[in-house]
Amino acid sequence: MLRTIYLISLILIFCFKPAHCQVGGRYTYDFLNLTNSARVASLGGKVISISDADLNLSFHNPSLLTPEMDQMMVFNYVNYFSDIQYGYFSYSRNYSQIGSFAAGIHYINYGNFIAADETGAITGSFSAAEYSLNLIYSRSIDSLFRVGVNLKPILSSLESYTSFGLALDLGINYTSREGNFSTGLVLRNIGFQLKAYNQGKHEPLPFEILFGASQKLKHAPFRFIFTAQHLERYKISPQETEETADNQNAIYDSEQAKNGIEEFGDNMMRHFLLGLEFNPIDVFTIRFGYNYQRRQELQIPTKVSTVGFSWGFGLNLQKFQLSYARATYHLSGASNHFSLAIKLKEFN
Repeated sequence: MLRTIYLISLILIFCFKPAHCQVGGRYTYDFLNLTNSARVASLGGKVISISDADLNLSFHNPSLLTPEMDQMMVFNYVNYFSDIQYGYFSYSRNYSQIGSFAAGIHYINYGNFIAADETGAITGSFSAAEYSLNLIYSRSIDSLFRVGVNLKPILSSLESYTSFGLALDLGINYTSREGNFSTGLVLRNIGFQLKAYNQGKHEPLPFEILFGASQKLKHAPFRFIFTAQHLERYKISPQETEETADNQNAIYDSEQAKNGIEEFGDNMMRHFLLGLEFNPIDVFTIRFGYNYQRRQELQIPTKVSTVGFSWGFGLNLQKFQLSYARATYHLSGASNHFSLAIKLKEFN
């Protein structure tokens, strides 16, 4: 079974559809890719393979919604850059013989803006916000595999422009019998705009394929997490300019070959996210993450600092789960993530 899973992962990694452009700036509703969970943010920004009683993980992979999350409620708040704030709320129930259900709301508030006419005269102010309803369902295929789906109606309101959309996430998860190894595959944001901002100008959604695996050591308090992102495309590094291409043509063949290998390695690394969890005691977890793509695209070469790195911690109490994370995007700042999970079943 494990050989089959590894073979599938290798096929997904090396059989991308060729593309020669950046990932960002080409889609609408890009807020769907924001990381709400403090736990996930501390592990690099995307996690689809950890199978435990954390309702926030079902936002990233709907098949991770399990019966153990019955009557669990989660609240997430992120203090982003400038006046931008976003978060996620969700509640789950499990029904025997039917499956597990969860409903949640994902929102982002961009703050208030000054409105002005073409001459620069201030005419007032306006706001901008986007919302996504998350309707999640999952069930087990057998003792090792679960499948899940997340239906996401979307509302976007930017000044006087309004748009409606519909997206779908499909996920599958495999967890070993002892529970230490888990892997997942997700097709995310399959969908379209129902109503465009401008009539007749429909934009694509940020579709993505992800694959991930996690391994918890049997005799040590560590869990290693690996996630491969944007498997629907091969090249996700910034597009080369014509000037760069002309300069490369002037380089000797030997150096071109070397640059080709370096470029391949750089592009492959941009697909990978790495995370580590350390549990010194049962109720307390320390987390670290590394996002190579974020580090390469947002760093200042003269002062790289900790751009691309993230860290956090979590408390897993009998009735509550508390988590905090800080992810460094740029020297100008970092995002702060706060998560609270309440196990309502424990109050009965």
